Amino acid sequence: MDAQVTFRRAGEHDLDLLAGLFDGAAHWMVRNGIDQWRPGAKGPAHFRERIAAGEVWLAVHGSRAVGAYELWWEDREVWGPQPPVAGYVHRLMTDRGAAPAGAGRALLAHAEGRIAASGRSLARLDCEAHNRRLETYYEEAGYTAVGPPREKVGADGRRYAVQPIEKDLA
Repeated sequence: MDAQVTFRRAGEHDLDLLAGLFDGAAHWMVRNGIDQWRPGAKGPAHFRERIAAGEVWLAVHGSRAVGAYELWWEDREVWGPQPPVAGYVHRLMTDRGAAPAGAGRALLAHAEGRIAASGRSLARLDCEAHNRRLETYYEEAGYTAVGPPREKVGADGRRYAVQPIEKDLA
């Protein structure tokens, strides 16, 4: 892997940085015809809540944050009630102008390591259904689709389908 990144847990002082990373990723999605994230949809308040509720991690290259992800310990909206066997990766995002090659995979590997270290054996996430480019990215990282797509409601009330996917870490 080419990415030479280190990781640190995000804190209150990173809220604007996280919102900026999200907006950058959302703008890239819009430019590339991916109808999943909307610029401005996840601001500092969202990230404050996620930091308080669980884990938010930053990838750092040199002295600059170049990516982030949220790690949840349950995701009832998409996965329903589940036994505590998985960690759920959300908002995996990179700064496409500053992140080194492989940074996205490094973020994913870090999340998988955190999940495995907790004693859980599955990494789970969801991505926009029928986004072949994103589905292929995760398939190449060892993830497989679990069941049919499920409807999700965005913060703005927009309904869209997501494909639940998982990777066995055992």
